[in-house]
Amino acid sequence: MAGIMLRSTAFNDHDMLPSRFSREGGNVSPPLEWSQVPESATELVLFVEDPDAGKAPFLHWLVTGIAPSAAGAPEGGVPLGGREWPNDFGTTGWGGPHPPQGDDPHRYFFRLYALDRPLDLPDTPRAADVHRALVQRDIASGTMVGTFSR
Repeated sequence: MAGIMLRSTAFNDHDMLPSRFSREGGNVSPPLEWSQVPESATELVLFVEDPDAGKAPFLHWLVTGIAPSAAGAPEGGVPLGGREWPNDFGTTGWGGPHPPQGDDPHRYFFRLYALDRPLDLPDTPRAADVHRALVQRDIASGTMVGTFSR
């Protein structure tokens, strides 16, 4: 599978996320940039999940329907054409990191998938629904990881 180059101007891969992106510190989504999306892509999907949470993985952001021509998302914004869904905090959109105080740093996996055909999802999809729908549809992906602790 091809690789999408995914990066942020706010943090480097495997570095600590600035506090303004955390649930307590402003709760805005970080800026993202990507490149090398295959020309055959019809839709992009973005997940941000914490596999270190007690309910692993904990969904922090799910955006579907992103235009293949989109090259990123501005800080606090949604990628072109994107539709945000409920996160595991029970709110729609970005839910910033909020690990328990004293925990080792949690990892936040930002994953972008390019699809060869649009997703067929239930009216209110959960992360598991989207993961299942991605099977045999993703033609490229990119991942970067941010960390955070309180």
